[in-house]
Amino acid sequence: IGPSILGRVAPEEQSFLQPVAIAPNLAVIAQVGIILFMFLVGLELDMSLLSKRSHVTLAISHSSIVVPFVLGSALALWLYPLLSSEQVGFTNFALFMGVAMSVTAFPVLARILTDQGMQRSELGTIALACAAVDDATAWCLLAVIVGIVRASTTSSLWTLGLTFAYVLLMLGVARPLIARLAKRESLNDRLSQRATAAVLVGLLVSALVTEAIGIHALFGAFLLGAVVPHESRLARELTERLEDFVIVLLLPAFFAFTGLRTQIGLLSGVMDWVYCGVILLVACVGKFGGSTLAARLTGMPWREASALGVLMNTRGLMELIVLHVGLDLGVISPRLFAMLVIMAVVTTLATSPLLHALKLGGARTPALACGNGGAV
Repeated sequence: IGPSILGRVAPEEQSFLQPVAIAPNLAVIAQVGIILFMFLVGLELDMSLLSKRSHVTLAISHSSIVVPFVLGSALALWLYPLLSSEQVGFTNFALFMGVAMSVTAFPVLARILTDQGMQRSELGTIALACAAVDDATAWCLLAVIVGIVRASTTSSLWTLGLTFAYVLLMLGVARPLIARLAKRESLNDRLSQRATAAVLVGLLVSALVTEAIGIHALFGAFLLGAVVPHESRLARELTERLEDFVIVLLLPAFFAFTGLRTQIGLLSGVMDWVYCGVILLVACVGKFGGSTLAARLTGMPWREASALGVLMNTRGLMELIVLHVGLDLGVISPRLFAMLVIMAVVTTLATSPLLHALKLGGARTPALACGNGGAV
């Protein structure tokens, strides 16, 4: 957020530290980092969690997607004439606002639960399972919306058809091949460079295919990670090899790029901060309210249900990725982008203090990105 803060206080120093010419190069590094990060997110998804209290998981995850999606789409009725333009169709705008309100950051939540010592508790297991379903659902919804935004009505149906066919191809062909590779590599002392290269080439090809289909390269990276057997040595060693490099070196470039694009100075009047406050309120009511009520209806006590609602309201890095997609597509303006970034940061930073207030977990500060070896 240098241009918004340092640029006001010391513009010359800001120009020296973050010259305008650096933005394209930073964007390339950020894009590579996010593609690798989404692959790691896919590797971390453990869909076997659904077998544990599956009725609770499905009820809460569906509520935590449907309620904020509906509220976000309804909020678009008010925000569209105020913060959008005629170049953006209302349907596209409303759909994107719905997805932006529905995101839960699975890797961020996993890191917070680990920091709080709650990852092996029943509440932690349910939260992780719900977040895993939310992540997968949100990325599927985003892929559909990107296809609709990029294409006409006729070609959007073609894009959706190709997307469905590609998912089936990955599940029916790529997953068995990767499972065979994982089984073969489990016989070795360590993961071979040949296997690492094969997976990384597959990652780039998958990202390229989904970009060519008309959805987004991130979806292809996420999908390839999701079809790698979660408990295999292949998944574990790929995570160990890539995680520190991605989180320590590449993800900070994405955060810096996000900060450069977040023009807080565009929120100049009182009404802009009112809009920002309403967005934050709707985001919290949708995620926290939908998750908490669903958890309570499935039999959880109010305190645990509220804690689950707090956890599901964590957005973090996943929300920033979604917002970048919307800004790149032109669905949201830089002004609305700044408001949504503020919402993402506030909802993430509020998680640990609220858990502490509920006397669940410690009072450590949450991370916006996560990994076993560190956080950003």
